[in-house]
Amino acid sequence: MSTTIDVLFISHGGGPMPLLGDPGHRDMVERLSEIAGQLRKPSAILVISAHWEEAVPTITSGANPPLIYDYYGFPPEAYEIAYPCPGEPALARQVHQALQQAGISARLDERRGFDHGLFVPLKLMYPEADIPCIQLSLVNSLDAATHLAIGRALQALDVDDLLVIGSGFSFHNMQAFFAPDTPDIQARNQAFEEWLEATCCDVTIEETERAERLAHWERAPHARFCHPREEHLLPLHVCYGLAGRPSETHFSAMILGKQSGMFYWRIGG
Repeated sequence: MSTTIDVLFISHGGGPMPLLGDPGHRDMVERLSEIAGQLRKPSAILVISAHWEEAVPTITSGANPPLIYDYYGFPPEAYEIAYPCPGEPALARQVHQALQQAGISARLDERRGFDHGLFVPLKLMYPEADIPCIQLSLVNSLDAATHLAIGRALQALDVDDLLVIGSGFSFHNMQAFFAPDTPDIQARNQAFEEWLEATCCDVTIEETERAERLAHWERAPHARFCHPREEHLLPLHVCYGLAGRPSETHFSAMILGKQSGMFYWRIGG
């Protein structure tokens, strides 16, 4: 690959709470701002959001997608958040072509807007909203190997200074977020985070083994406690499938009292 692509898996927090001054997200807000300050400003951003599932990978292709406030029970200002970034139809078509060429059926959607998996972290990272963005769905089978394959297909992209963000959460047990933070919950959270960091970052692991570990992530310590449903983990699989090698940088943040991880790869350059 002659182009340079930054690949970043983030833990994006709870709904709009990072934008509403919630103290449980302070560490995350600081971490995302720090990461954005270390990256070159991207020419375009592709976000794989945990909050969009389709029968086949689907890409937003509108020129000016609206925002989707896909959360409920928050104060009125949560539904007045603005992030008027443009879409990027040409990039959407290139992503569609890359998937099709890899034998993966895919679809373009001119009408769908951007959900909070995109606009919440990007408002923290790039508040000017001047970078063209597109969004790529998960596949609703939630099959890990499928999402690794989607990432590998994206290796065909030829867009210099592209930023690919897997917008999920390395810990996503909603009941545990609001339960008393017992030593047992802390230990389970930490054990899975340690497994995930080793899996993504340990340079002594062969890539075939790394891919196998991610394909069978549910075998990890306390995997189904940390992810009763895996949609918030699968954006990481797409990121690794694209990178195909160990993450060079791991970031950690306490979000809603839980240890949460983020991973970065730079491809090319």
